[in-house]
Amino acid sequence: MKTVLSLVLICTLVACSSLTTQQRLATGKEISFQRSKGNCLACHVIEDGEDPGNIGPALINMQAKYASKKQLKDIIWDATQFNTNTSMPPFGRNKILTAKELDLVVDYIWSLNSP
Repeated sequence: MKTVLSLVLICTLVACSSLTTQQRLATGKEISFQRSKGNCLACHVIEDGEDPGNIGPALINMQAKYASKKQLKDIIWDATQFNTNTSMPPFGRNKILTAKELDLVVDYIWSLNSP
């Protein structure tokens, strides 16, 4: 089952450039919730997420917290460049997420605007 899900995700990522906004957000959410990829729920409360952690802040009102999508992407890419004591993994620098996956996660997290 895990292999099938991974294959579906890879096929989806290959077609990223042709995804609609809703599809990009749905795929970004799926990656964010996956334990083997984003795993954002391990540390953050996210709407619709089950069993969230509380190490990091709740991911709400993201556009008010970050001046731009690029600023959010930089944090997810490598939060240690802003806070050397952070417990957030450097998802881009450590290649936990591919460039396409990172863009999809950023799109999804950036869309989280309601408390």
